[in-house]
Order: sequence, then C-alpha cells, then structure tokens
Amino acid sequence: MKKMFFGLLVLALSAVVLSACGGSAAATEIPAVPAEYAGAANPLGADAATAGAEVFKTNCESCHGPQGHGDGPAGAALDPAPKNLPELAAQVSDDYLYWRINTGKEGTAMVAWKGILTDDQIWQAVAFIRTLK
Repeated sequence: MKKMFFGLLVLALSAVVLSACGGSAAATEIPAVPAEYAGAANPLGADAATAGAEVFKTNCESCHGPQGHGDGPAGAALDPAPKNLPELAAQVSDDYLYWRINTGKEGTAMVAWKGILTDDQIWQAVAFIRTLK
C-alpha cells in the first residue's frame, strides 16, 4: 500500500513539474508598444533595406543569424534564444520593431541600440527585417 501511495505521489509531482516546464500564453504574448513609440512609421524609402542589410550584418547577425531566424553563432548560447525575426515581423508593426531595437528587452540579451545606432540606422534595420523570409 505504501509503495502504491508513493508511486501516485511521484506521478502527481511529475505531472506538476512537467506542466510547469511548458510554455505559457504569456510567454508568447506581444506587449503593447509604449505611447512614446506607438504609431511610428518608417520615414525612409524602400531603398532603406539595402543600407539596413549592412546595419543588420554588423550588429544583429551574430545573434539573430543571416536570415534572422535566431540561429546566429552567438545566439546559440543565449537563454532565451534570440527571436525569429521573420516570424515576429509578420505579427507586429514597424513601431514595435523600432521600439524593441531602441530599448532592447529586459530579461534577454537584446540590448538597447539607442545611442549606438542612429535613428536612421534603426529604421534601416527595420526595413531590412521586413525583407527576411
């Protein structure tokens, strides 16, 4: 009887632990863009993606990978892993991308590029991210 009780206890605890390991909806939710950035639209033309490719290669590719899939060599050691940018870009507006590049994301390795990159360089990167597949 004690063995059966112990077995059920282990089974129940295992179920709780395994369910805690799963992802939650909150982990994949996309937060609202702060008012300071909300509604911002890329002021640069279509040719900005060409310059953005160089900005991306120099500053983003090591973590996000050449196609932005989050598979760059430096990104392999990061937890959480870098975002898959084509997937993210399909879900968000330019204001979100601009905001995240500017301010980074707390709790991740995504640094704030404001003050390192110019506003034009950040918008160029946004334009390039929009071209990724």
